[in-house]
Amino acid sequence: MSKRLVLAEKPSVGRDIARVLNCTKQGNGYLEGKDYIVTWALGHLVTLADPEAYDVKYKSWNLEDLPMLPKQFKLVVIPKTSKQFKAVKEQMLRKDVSEIIIATDAGREGELVARWIIEKVGVKKPIKRLWISSVTDKAIQQGFKTLKDGRNYDNLYSSAIARSEADWIVGMNATRALTTKHNAQLSCGRVQTPTLAMIAKREEEINQFKPKTYYGLTAISQGIKWTWQDGKSKDIKTFNEERIGQLFKSLQGQSAQIEKVAKTEKKVYAPGLYDLTELQRDANRMFGFSAKETLSIMQKLYEHHKVLTYPRTDSRYISTDIVETLPERLKAVAIGPYRAVANQLLKGKLVKNKSFVDDKKVSDHHAIIPTEQTALLTDLSDKERKIFDLVVKRFLAVLSKPFVYEQTTLTAKIGSETFVAKGKRVLSLGFKEIYSHQDEEADDHQNLPLVEVGMVLPISKIIQTSGRTQPPAYFNEATLLSAMENPARFMNGASSDVVKTLNETGGLGTVATRADIIEKLFNSFMIEKKGQEIHLTSKGRQLLDLAPTDLKSPELTGQWEQKLSDIASGKLKRQRFVNQMREYATTVVQEIKGSDAKYKHDNLTTTKCPECGKPMLAVNGKRGKMLVCQDRECGTRKTISQITNSRCPNCHKKLELRGEGENRMFACVCGHREKLNTYNKRKQEQKKQGSKRDVQKYLREQEKNAEPMNSALADALANLKL
Repeated sequence: MSKRLVLAEKPSVGRDIARVLNCTKQGNGYLEGKDYIVTWALGHLVTLADPEAYDVKYKSWNLEDLPMLPKQFKLVVIPKTSKQFKAVKEQMLRKDVSEIIIATDAGREGELVARWIIEKVGVKKPIKRLWISSVTDKAIQQGFKTLKDGRNYDNLYSSAIARSEADWIVGMNATRALTTKHNAQLSCGRVQTPTLAMIAKREEEINQFKPKTYYGLTAISQGIKWTWQDGKSKDIKTFNEERIGQLFKSLQGQSAQIEKVAKTEKKVYAPGLYDLTELQRDANRMFGFSAKETLSIMQKLYEHHKVLTYPRTDSRYISTDIVETLPERLKAVAIGPYRAVANQLLKGKLVKNKSFVDDKKVSDHHAIIPTEQTALLTDLSDKERKIFDLVVKRFLAVLSKPFVYEQTTLTAKIGSETFVAKGKRVLSLGFKEIYSHQDEEADDHQNLPLVEVGMVLPISKIIQTSGRTQPPAYFNEATLLSAMENPARFMNGASSDVVKTLNETGGLGTVATRADIIEKLFNSFMIEKKGQEIHLTSKGRQLLDLAPTDLKSPELTGQWEQKLSDIASGKLKRQRFVNQMREYATTVVQEIKGSDAKYKHDNLTTTKCPECGKPMLAVNGKRGKMLVCQDRECGTRKTISQITNSRCPNCHKKLELRGEGENRMFACVCGHREKLNTYNKRKQEQKKQGSKRDVQKYLREQEKNAEPMNSALADALANLKL
């Protein structure tokens, strides 16, 4: 009897699918049942071969050997996961396996993971495709009822191959050319180099910014704060100090006559559902999580806890077929702090609208929302709970009514000058009831007394105000993610079609790769952190001077994505695009070879490398200071100090661990110093006394024991009138 082989992307997803398909027999890297065999990859098991696989001369990095342009790309098994590849291969080649079902992530990269494995194995069997956005039992069951023909995704696979080969051709050649030309570890690519250029442009804007002082007037009358407004421009500030000075003198002793009382009812709707980038932005802004950290936490909530849907999505909408599952998802989150709002929404009629339901705005995956599986909050770590909280609250907010308020705008004349005052009266909290904080603008909106047109109010005080214009802020991880997603303002001279395509395809990189790109720039010491701000290093600045012009603009990525999109839709042949990339790589290498620019290490130290004896470079890593050998072939690294999660006993800021061996010492910016062995003794004493964490753990255990209560029954009993 023939069986169907299911290939998942990760073991956790494979086990979930196996459970649903009743595959219980444990094998080496697979699970087997009556009708199905489920096996899994570990992300990519197969990749494009390194240059030396095409010619032994490429083992040495030599400028004269460039460009490297393989006629036919080779696939190789990744050594560290070769054992699992062998297990998958054995299952694919089984005679009783009649069909392969691809169940990797539903997207371009997921397609590549599976197809490369199939191609490397060399198996020729019919292919079906499982295309789902969550790994709950229900989603898996529904997905297997609606399996797609694998051939429908051939163009998507071609697009994925084209992207991978193009990145190899351009990235490998440009990186080797720069590195060998300048004997320094310099890497560049179509995403990381434009990202670096955007950071440089922001720093240039800040350095060139010249602040200007602006002026205004504020009048106080019977508890009302009035703000001067220019009669022509309607602006509430001016750069003309003399004019404000004259008005200040002339308006002394005057009264305010009410000319207009305007009342307007306004509605504010909840922000859209989360995609990965928006979630990474909020997590960085609110909790200081890095983009990579947020993705890692989301992956656990998706794969392990199964309480949130697929994380690597660039859509903030759900499709119409998801609408019917909303009540079940609401029941799943009717727990803990969300119970009251979720139950209230379940009692009413759920209204779907274009603000969050739109099939046209859902590509591979819909927005991140809760699954139909109830979370056990006590099982979530602190960080997981924070991310879960963000997603659930946003989900409930989108389904809730808008925030409604009445805005009152008073207009008055003091002398011949116009002054305005604004007030706000909340009519309905709507979705804001879900959030404990309210984004009120206290300065702009005040509680206004009842006044009528024609009333004259005495002025008790007139105040001259001033301020200075501020430069743009340095990027942090949240704002850099935004710039990568919408890089249009950094694309001077790019065609509107390219800008449009780049916006449609999600900007620089993808939701899945942006976190890694930022991390790579930190790890290669192109950028560094000062507090939460991201700054260019000397190395990053010099790389931009040395890199080819095209590679520094997001326009190149826009053109690529336009063509990759055409390949995915069958409008363009893959080989034509790859040939264009070969020509481009040749041009890039020639440009680097012919350049007279020089690279200079300006961070050399007197410390000699313990391996090769050359002077080492002082660099600021993401989590501390390091010494790195200047010789790229040596690559020795030595940690000098690192920021730890240990806290100062005085000011509670993070401690820095310095030194080596027994002399290691904790240091704090407040001046606190403590040897490592002293710190360890102090911690041991604290453990004996118990800690806040112990108390919290005890309370969680108590909560877990009380959890099985039937909340639906409790709600029903509460409504009984006895």
